[in-house]
Amino acid sequence: MYSSFENQKVVIAGGSSGIGLATATILAKEKAHVTITGRSAGRLADAAKTAPGVHTAAIDSNNRPSLDEFFTSHGEIDHLVLALSGAKGAGTFADLSLKDLREGFEGKFWPQLETLQAALPYVKKTGSITVITAASAVLQAPGVSGLAAINGSLELMIPSLAKEIQPLRINAVSPGVIDTPWWDMMPADVKAQTFEQYASQTPVGRIGRPEEVAHSIIFLMANGNITGTIIRCDGGLSL
Repeated sequence: MYSSFENQKVVIAGGSSGIGLATATILAKEKAHVTITGRSAGRLADAAKTAPGVHTAAIDSNNRPSLDEFFTSHGEIDHLVLALSGAKGAGTFADLSLKDLREGFEGKFWPQLETLQAALPYVKKTGSITVITAASAVLQAPGVSGLAAINGSLELMIPSLAKEIQPLRINAVSPGVIDTPWWDMMPADVKAQTFEQYASQTPVGRIGRPEEVAHSIIFLMANGNITGTIIRCDGGLSL
């Protein structure tokens, strides 16, 4: 279906699980040359077993010298996907630890920007950059103001960046509640209850799957006439 990706070089930062890994798996089947990055060598090794043919690189995306070294040695690429994500920043504002919120920015906002800036000289002008944000950016619900700050900040940058880096394209995909390992920080019963609650609030009546978001990412990568755009793949949760 995506024959145009054959032999193209793709880097997926934060691709060792969830949406990033789902995207890598599809692209590898379409004969792209895919490299996924992450901090955990163990998780990367497991990911490589799940997606045969995918290359891995253990990199802390908050470590700019390591990023610069990686992209310099990796050379020119066709597409960059930023799937890096943290786990902190949720909670009602009155009780939200601002230390946790800072760590939430350190886990997602800053690593995405560090990776983007380090990669920028190496992404072909005919290629694309896709940022993964989250529905919390626009959800306007209790308990997500911190996550809205993180993801909303990324989304606000997309249109301006699209004009700065043209003709290189940059877009974002904003997932809703997706069944990924991100939720494994919860006890199993709490996770199940949370999924059930969100499913009841979502027009499609269920939570999303990683491969559904991956197809949105790949659509943006393939369509050379889209830039500065945010696609919401959230089952209508943000409506």
